[in-house]
Amino acid sequence: MEKAIYFDMDGTIADLYGVDGWLDDLMNESTRPYAAAAPLLNMQQLARRLNILAARGYSINIISWTARGGSTEYNERVKEVKIQWLRVHLRSVHFDNIFVVPYGTPKENFGNGILFDDEKHNRETWQGVAHDVNNILEILKGL
Repeated sequence: MEKAIYFDMDGTIADLYGVDGWLDDLMNESTRPYAAAAPLLNMQQLARRLNILAARGYSINIISWTARGGSTEYNERVKEVKIQWLRVHLRSVHFDNIFVVPYGTPKENFGNGILFDDEKHNRETWQGVAHDVNNILEILKGL
């Protein structure tokens, strides 16, 4: 297993589903909910922990999907907004890779380290160690 940490965004570190009207916006190809999503955990603590782990040799990565059925142009805009969200909320963290890929792309194609993801299927098909969204900071502290 590689010495790498991978995060999903929506429902894992970003509260996309807590944004009023998120589904209608996605169906209408609006990026508003991605930009408006609140953090799901203390970003200062997460950044501090990730920077410590990076100094210990871990690569820090994002694997996030675009909206189901989004056009190519919309998916590009979603990618830009997600990268901006990371710059705002985790500005001190250097991400080795930020993969924002079409909905349903198998995440296991991108690595085999530690994955944090709210979707059960992604955790089950992951080739490394996969965790749900509970206790992210505590798990990272144990590394």
